[in-house]
Amino acid sequence: MFPCFDLQVNGYAGLDFNSQPPTLAAMEHGCQKLLDAGVTRILATVITAPVEAMRQRIQAIADALATSTLVQQVVAGIHVEGPFISPEPGYVGAHPRQHVLPADLRVCQQLCAAGQGHVRLVTLAPESDPTGQVVRFLTAQQIVVAAGHTNASRDELQRAIDQGLRMFTHLGNGCPLLLPRHDNIIHRVLSLADQLHVSLIADRRHLPEYVLRLFLEQLPEQNIVIVSDSIAAAGLGAGSYHLGEQTIRVDDQGIAWTSDGQYQAGSTAVLSHMVAWLRAEGGYSPAQVEQWTWLNPLKLLTHE
Repeated sequence: MFPCFDLQVNGYAGLDFNSQPPTLAAMEHGCQKLLDAGVTRILATVITAPVEAMRQRIQAIADALATSTLVQQVVAGIHVEGPFISPEPGYVGAHPRQHVLPADLRVCQQLCAAGQGHVRLVTLAPESDPTGQVVRFLTAQQIVVAAGHTNASRDELQRAIDQGLRMFTHLGNGCPLLLPRHDNIIHRVLSLADQLHVSLIADRRHLPEYVLRLFLEQLPEQNIVIVSDSIAAAGLGAGSYHLGEQTIRVDDQGIAWTSDGQYQAGSTAVLSHMVAWLRAEGGYSPAQVEQWTWLNPLKLLTHE
């Protein structure tokens, strides 16, 4: 089986890492379903919520890693996406805006401590951390820092890179439908892509196929990371589901929407499905797909 490592999994097959808090039984069930679906390794992703709720969810995952060999087999660590992101419409995406915070070192330390050494990746908006204090702290802890859900200027991105920023989370998503035609977050990241790993949601719903192909052509191959951003509804079909406290609606095309229908709320695909499409219909070589879905994530997390 082709190995794959997904750095952004909010949940799968009924498991929601953002439930309050996820139970060990739910995590073991979800991990087994991920293995059955062909997903080798993941980062369990906890998104923006009240700080105490985030802390409890992170701790629950860490506790499961301490007790369950099945969870240990699948979950390589924790991705904390928020709460230090942009609160602006579009950039905030499906994250609950009322719980977004400016970057705060004390809060960051609390969340990392709850992870008991298992927090491996943090996504934040560089403009929320103007002094770079949080980026520098995380980098010193050997935690990968990613920009995402952000409208950081090019100078702000470059400053964060100089302070330790190493990745950009799901380029082309977590931003408004309408952007300035020249100076926008997508173009800024592309102009700095030789200095950043860049993740892409390759379900061909978050990004139209031609846009996905364009990004894959323009980004340095050694910096491409394919992620699923899968949620609890993945693998379960159309209907209503939860992402944390939010109700998510999955339509007949398998697209997950926030309750107001304004934003996609994660993916209903898993990384192994994306691997299959990239290798078959996508026409990309096995070596390319292995690099984007296995080798690059591994190198990023091991700081090679």
